[in-house]
Amino acid sequence: MANFNIIIEKDEEGYYVSEVVGLPGCHTQAKSMDELIERTKEAIDLSLFINQ
Repeated sequence: MANFNIIIEKDEEGYYVSEVVGLPGCHTQAKSMDELIERTKEAIDLSLFINQ
């Protein structure tokens, strides 16, 4: 299992936005932090699958 650093910000509309460092184009957003973490994990899985 790999570890990734993520950058989390809150945008002007109140959404949390994450960007995965080291995986270009791997980002997502959600209204809650819990949902953001789950979506980020899914985005990482998808990014790794596509780039195989």
